Amino acid sequence: MDVGAKEERDQAWWGQRAWSLLSAVRARAPLVQCITNLVSMDIAANVLLASGASPAMVHSLREVPDFTPRCAAVYINVGTLSEDWLPSMRAAACAGRPWVLDPVAAAASGFRMEACLELLSLCPAVVRGNASEILALASRSAAASSSNFKGVDSSHGSVDAIEAAKALALSSSTVVVVSGAVDFITDGKQVVSVSNGVPMMQKITATGCAVTALIAAFVSMEPSDAIVAAACALSIFGLAGEIGMESAKGPASLRMHLIDALYYLDEEMVTSRVRISLRP
Repeated sequence: MDVGAKEERDQAWWGQRAWSLLSAVRARAPLVQCITNLVSMDIAANVLLASGASPAMVHSLREVPDFTPRCAAVYINVGTLSEDWLPSMRAAACAGRPWVLDPVAAAASGFRMEACLELLSLCPAVVRGNASEILALASRSAAASSSNFKGVDSSHGSVDAIEAAKALALSSSTVVVVSGAVDFITDGKQVVSVSNGVPMMQKITATGCAVTALIAAFVSMEPSDAIVAAACALSIFGLAGEIGMESAKGPASLRMHLIDALYYLDEEMVTSRVRISLRP
């Protein structure tokens, strides 16, 4: 089989997997508990709803024992981290449900880095961050004093963090996602790339947070293959951005059209337009 035919076959397989997982989310409406930052709550909830999932912004430690075991997945995001929320994050991560970590601005402070490392030790199914966040976690160093530090924005390209992501995945027994112009997903051995999306998505606050919530929903449908679930969620979200961009005039309208596009995605759109590949 020549290279072109193999790539076409692989794309067809990924397209069918992405559609199958999105269809499962729509059919089963998984309940996703989101302990996420204040900035992202609205868009994360709307992205989950548009995909067919059911979001629950439940943060109280006293609710975790009763509520979290009923959920299909848990999404934990440290963007507006506080000492009051950290115990809830720990408890939810230990409740026995598949969960996903978003280590927003992990290197911004010692407190934040230590919290992220502690959560990382509690076995998330997936960790998703930008290149700078993944590099900081992988090196176990707080880089807040670095001139390259850019808070929740990344000062590195996603390709710069592939080796660090592989090392982090192996050392933590998790799947690591590095978001960027091209997204990379790794379990430490294989690396998958996702090329869907448009640059203007970076001008909408909390799109990264929202796609991490979507990853949690997809992982709940495929907990035994988190690398496939994460890749498909990233591609679906990026594809919705591409379709939304066809009608958008700027970041605000793209946000609206992206959510609409996610809601209206059909089989033909997904199977013909997802761009996922296994990196050599």
